[in-house]
Amino acid sequence: MTASQRPLTPAILVGVDLGLPHFDAELDELGQLAQTAGMTPVARITCKRRAPDAALFVGSGKADEIKMMAAAHGAQEVLFDQSLSPAQQRNLERHLELPVNDRTLLILEIFAQRARSHEGKLQVELARLQYLSTRLVRRWSHLERQTGGAGVRGGPGEKQIELDRRMINESIKRTKERLVKVKRQRQTQRRQRERRDAFNISLVGYTNAGKSTLFNALVKARAYAADQLFATLDTTTRQLYLGEAGRSVSLSDTVGFIRDLPHGLVDAFEATLQEAVDADLLLHVVDASNPDFPEQIAQVQNVLREIGAGDIPQLLIFNKADALPVDKAPLLTEDVYDLDGVPTPRLFLSAATGAGLGALRHKLADLAATGTNTQTPENMKASDDWAQSGHHQIN
Repeated sequence: MTASQRPLTPAILVGVDLGLPHFDAELDELGQLAQTAGMTPVARITCKRRAPDAALFVGSGKADEIKMMAAAHGAQEVLFDQSLSPAQQRNLERHLELPVNDRTLLILEIFAQRARSHEGKLQVELARLQYLSTRLVRRWSHLERQTGGAGVRGGPGEKQIELDRRMINESIKRTKERLVKVKRQRQTQRRQRERRDAFNISLVGYTNAGKSTLFNALVKARAYAADQLFATLDTTTRQLYLGEAGRSVSLSDTVGFIRDLPHGLVDAFEATLQEAVDADLLLHVVDASNPDFPEQIAQVQNVLREIGAGDIPQLLIFNKADALPVDKAPLLTEDVYDLDGVPTPRLFLSAATGAGLGALRHKLADLAATGTNTQTPENMKASDDWAQSGHHQIN
């Protein structure tokens, strides 16, 4: 039975509003993550707290409510939109008598399902091992009993935990060594491109913004693209010929970002994200039809700064313009967007229909021929004109 043929696991989604600005009250993104991982949300529950409960994250009263809701809907798993500590996860499972997982593990599961290349599998394995290394107290709870007796210190449970921790640490070390070799190979490939005076462009953006669809439309590739989270994990690089510039550029499609991306994944995917760090230009793809696009842009910017790509010139691509309602449609197909206080060129297009791709090619040809300083005096003036014109249904 293939993964697509397996019955979907019914799950309850839980979100705790701790007063953070990006709280997803509808748990829409967690629901998408759950469906991508092979589960089906049967109920959703949210609550507000000033701070997480140290033992159960949500408190005993809300935990009882979740337990009753799970029984009523036949749920087989409980998913939290926030990261849980090992102790909270263990306590919740004992209280609810159901498997409990958090957003971090859910993302790891999806990455494990989607990784195809040798490098991608290594990266997922490293992130998974690093996550599990903090969960031994939970995974080996059945071995925590110690045996007594004269001259005996500890017991088989304690020894098993120590052995397992040692095995995981050794696996982490081996996986890191193998990733170092892969990173060297990528560096060799990049040096070869540099010797060819290649102009390197990387597609970045929030997951499901349409990066792979745009990549396929530009280079006529067959990279996997779907309306789901994390459709692409492995970096794909192709040559894109720009006739107006009379040259080819190197175009790379990278893994999508997401809110609260686990730091372990950022570290583990350093080799893949290095394509973005070494790029001459970033095509920052945005889902223009998503009402939360400003928050998604901010999340991408945070990750870019974290991996050392925050100062690379960007061209904002507001994709899925065809999905915008009439009253939200842009009056101009090209303008300037204030990105972290920097006026940045922005293009509206639809990778699915092809609308606006010609303008994008023209823009890329200009940048490849003249350099990547996208913050020109003309852009600065255009930003002021745009702000004063009132033509900003989408900001």
